[in-house]
Amino acid sequence: MCPNCRAFVTNSDKVCPYCNQPIGRRAVETRDPGAILGGLIPPGHFTTILILLINAGLFAVTLVLSKSYGGDTVALVALGAKFGPEITLNHEWWRLVTAGFLHGGWLHIGMNSWALYSLGAVTEHIYGTARFLVIYFLATVAGFYLSFVYSPQQVSIGASAGITGLIGAMIAWGVANRSRIGSDVRNQFIQWVVYLVAIGLLPGVDNSAHLGGFVGGFAVGWVAGVPLPSSREREAMWRVLGAVSVMITAYCFLMVYLHFPTPDQLR
Repeated sequence: MCPNCRAFVTNSDKVCPYCNQPIGRRAVETRDPGAILGGLIPPGHFTTILILLINAGLFAVTLVLSKSYGGDTVALVALGAKFGPEITLNHEWWRLVTAGFLHGGWLHIGMNSWALYSLGAVTEHIYGTARFLVIYFLATVAGFYLSFVYSPQQVSIGASAGITGLIGAMIAWGVANRSRIGSDVRNQFIQWVVYLVAIGLLPGVDNSAHLGGFVGGFAVGWVAGVPLPSSREREAMWRVLGAVSVMITAYCFLMVYLHFPTPDQLR
């Protein structure tokens, strides 16, 4: 793929035929595949691993706080879970972002981590890091917004809104790419939708967040236009949007810190 516009090119191309960006040597020819952090993180999973590390860190914090805050649910609300009354009464809309990085148990974080690790690298490879960040961010917001609308009293958390967004984006890519590869990708990720529907039958699953995340991811994936030809200006726009997504996420966690309650305030 062209590193600038993410269009498919051949190994012999020295200049991208779509955006005229010079194409250097392939990564496998210029560096050790395990060069990131001494080989601890595969290059294709770098962004995904960072998200997983944030999720794991917040999960550890949840386990610690649950002892002093009187339970996991109270601790999760303090850490930024989606909870309608806090959003409606206190206008804490940042919870629509922070909720996507919290988990309520070992099985919950284990299943989401496996799904994110499996899907993250594929989506980032197809769309590029900037688009990947925008897809994950907006899918998370869309998922928890729909959850807020349909189940405002339910405390909701988890990376599954962002994960379903990745699935939606990959199906969008498969629909837009009218080739055998596009068809295969679309069919493969439709299988993930079947798995999601089955998981949605379990008690306590927030299907609204799944649906909102899927629709949000599909919409961004469709607008992203991969693998349509792209200009440098368009790619610069996506890089800016990716950076904005990261900055908004950081701001939302700053709000968690600034509004963090004491145990007595939540009891």
